[in-house]
Amino acid sequence: MSSASLEDPRVNSTIVAAYRAKTPGSADLAAQARALLPSGIAHDARNLDPYGTYIARALGPHKWDVDGNKYIDYFGGHGALILGHSHPTVTAAAAAAMADGTQFGASHPREIDWARAIQRLIPSAERVRFTSSGTEATLMAVRLARAFTGRQAILRFKGHFHGWHDQMTSAYTNHYDGTATLGVLSDVARQSVLVDPGDLAGVDAALSNNPDIAAVIIEPTGSSFGQVPVAAEFLHGLRRLTSLHGALLIFDEVVTGFRVSPGGAQVAFGIRPDLSSFAKIVAGGLPGAAVVGRKDILDYLDFQVSAAAGREKIGHPGTFNANPVSAAAGIACLTILAETDAVAAAARTAADLRAGLNDALTKAGVAWSVYGTSSGFHLFMNPTGRAITPHGFDPGTAAFNELKTQDPRLNNRMRLAMLTNGVDLNPRLGGFTSATHTAADIAETVAAFSEALAMLKTEGELP
Repeated sequence: MSSASLEDPRVNSTIVAAYRAKTPGSADLAAQARALLPSGIAHDARNLDPYGTYIARALGPHKWDVDGNKYIDYFGGHGALILGHSHPTVTAAAAAAMADGTQFGASHPREIDWARAIQRLIPSAERVRFTSSGTEATLMAVRLARAFTGRQAILRFKGHFHGWHDQMTSAYTNHYDGTATLGVLSDVARQSVLVDPGDLAGVDAALSNNPDIAAVIIEPTGSSFGQVPVAAEFLHGLRRLTSLHGALLIFDEVVTGFRVSPGGAQVAFGIRPDLSSFAKIVAGGLPGAAVVGRKDILDYLDFQVSAAAGREKIGHPGTFNANPVSAAAGIACLTILAETDAVAAAARTAADLRAGLNDALTKAGVAWSVYGTSSGFHLFMNPTGRAITPHGFDPGTAAFNELKTQDPRLNNRMRLAMLTNGVDLNPRLGGFTSATHTAADIAETVAAFSEALAMLKTEGELP
């Protein structure tokens, strides 16, 4: 039993009991995992009390756990699966590549085709460098920015996530004062200049007062795929200010890439960043990522250009950079996104889902709200008791910490209630739609949400 359960005076939860009764196989595997893995998990987002589900297979918008329970999936492979699970074209491409070999220790034709597939959609991608994860892509973007500008500091926004490397750990979920998180050098943490999201005057002041800022990095729809949204005017202001002060603009499109539009947020908003990071969808849901941008910046990775300029080249190894199986999946996925309306279809479905969930909240008399952009949705649990209506809430009126605040026990109960009713949300009680979710999935999700609210009311968690 976790510490959260021990602190909960209502240990006889009918929601927890229903979840346990439905998932004995997951309970058994979780017990085994705790003897092998810290907390029994491989990713912090999979932490759930009393334990998470163990999935056996997935197809389209659905997945099945080891007990045979079917779930409508909005976790979406952490946002990677805009085409749903096991898309036949993507899986066939990956299978064909795997049959050819998974690691050559050499260049291969698919990496060229993969780079061209990215350039087809992203006009700012004058050059492409592949990595294995989004964390590696933002790390390389930051390193390139420092090398190109000769400056050291990076301007970041509180609450924005850019991977787990040392530069990015403070001010995502804690340490908003910029102090180093556990295991990170204080000198590294001090090189982040932190500004409140949406505060253009704060950005201007920081850039004016600190000539050592190499770049500004941002999730271009706001942190956590718009959970704390930013306006397009703010992004255009960043482009203007960074150009004025000689700093680079980095778009972290690890999540937004190919979701906001086939060309990412940068195409949707008409902004050309200097560098961008991509992952998740860029590799078709397999491990893989890339940093892209201006040729003169990525030339710092180029042997010949660096030698001709008489400067040190940035080193960049990586055993699985441009892995051929990931490349094949990425090419297939990006081609589908370029040639179909899959991105728009996922966004339309999300709009229907948000409306349906807000209808359920209205009917239940719960002053929460569901909002979002493109193919994403977020549940606002109204921690300060605002006088709002579900359909009328404007997230632009709330501070970032208010939008991100959820009572831990209530959050956990809601996730368990939704899982018990056949729906898997992400840890923020939101998620992603795919191009494979149907109207029937949306209707079932709204019904599950209504039942989950009723379960919470029965337990006295909601009035």
